[in-house]
Amino acid sequence: VMSSYNKIFALSATLISPFAQATTVIPAPPVLENKAFVLMDYDSGKILAESNAHGHLAPASLTKMMTSFLVEQRLLKGQLKEDDQVLMSQNAWCRGTSKESCMYVPLNSYASVLDMLRGIIIQSGNDASEAVAEHLAGSEEAFAELMNGEAKRLGMNDTQFKNATGLTQDGHYTSAYDMATLAHAIIKDSSKYYPIYSEKEFTYNNIKQGNRNALLFTDPTVDGLKTGHTDEAGYCLTASSKRGSMRLISVVMGTPSMQARADQTRALFNWGFSNFETAQIRPKGQELAKPVVWFGQAENVSVGLASDMNVTLARGEKDKLQISLQVPSSLDAPIKQGQEVGKIIATLDGKTVGEQALVALQPVEQAGFFTRMWHGIKRFFANLF
Repeated sequence: VMSSYNKIFALSATLISPFAQATTVIPAPPVLENKAFVLMDYDSGKILAESNAHGHLAPASLTKMMTSFLVEQRLLKGQLKEDDQVLMSQNAWCRGTSKESCMYVPLNSYASVLDMLRGIIIQSGNDASEAVAEHLAGSEEAFAELMNGEAKRLGMNDTQFKNATGLTQDGHYTSAYDMATLAHAIIKDSSKYYPIYSEKEFTYNNIKQGNRNALLFTDPTVDGLKTGHTDEAGYCLTASSKRGSMRLISVVMGTPSMQARADQTRALFNWGFSNFETAQIRPKGQELAKPVVWFGQAENVSVGLASDMNVTLARGEKDKLQISLQVPSSLDAPIKQGQEVGKIIATLDGKTVGEQALVALQPVEQAGFFTRMWHGIKRFFANLF
């Protein structure tokens, strides 16, 4: 028996495939001279454009995004404090060659975790990266194992880290898609420290250095993330831009110059924002249905989404979306909070374009023996008619 909850609602869902399903004609993405690129919508995770997205490539200092992310997560969990002091060891110390980026912390001196974090993100300091790696794991090699463990947790399946800096090393690689995935995690899970990625300069040891992300100086909608360059990797940039309520993440790898990585990123952002829109249709935790509960201590249970419902569509397609909310008319206790009890199916022009699970928003414990017996009798006679 299905209840009135099984209706068509003017909602939306994730996992839309704009290229395959939208009726609006979308111009092709820019043709770019690089080894790989990805353009991702932040809210839905939808890839809007890509080339060689999963190819294994040298990441250069894009690597430091994982180094900084691990520091940020430990700060947020209380495993580190911002004013904890980190030693600049002989191994990590930067001698000031023109071939590497440095924070220039003096040998055998200390800098705070927060200063080191800025040195990693803004100045792209190899010395800061190696010093925090030693501080957290005892050695850079051991820290690389932490990096790989976190990469696996995030679903970065085309990544293997060998060091904390991105210096060229056999077996050290990532992909454009994985860098977009990491950028998404930083923005979402390290929001307290994400503003550091937009800081234009940082002075340490009386040496002022500017952020190498040129878009921070020319596009006020860009607020991160990280540049990288080695001879093998070419010029790389992971960036994020927010215009209105829509945020996009761009990754370009293996471009021929600093100017090219900025121009290509700008072109991807302009194309993405011009042709797509993102909308939150329903937030997580909102009651969307309230089916009857049999054999429970409560008569009904609220059903909704475990995460925000977002959709990325070609501009002008949003009003064409329809969603069927599929929930049984009744459920049997016990019901766990978060238990999947139904789904939302998104359709566009009659085609299924995505779906998302519906879950119980609170638990319902099983009722006592006599209540369960009475419910059994009631349901038996209800089913007869």
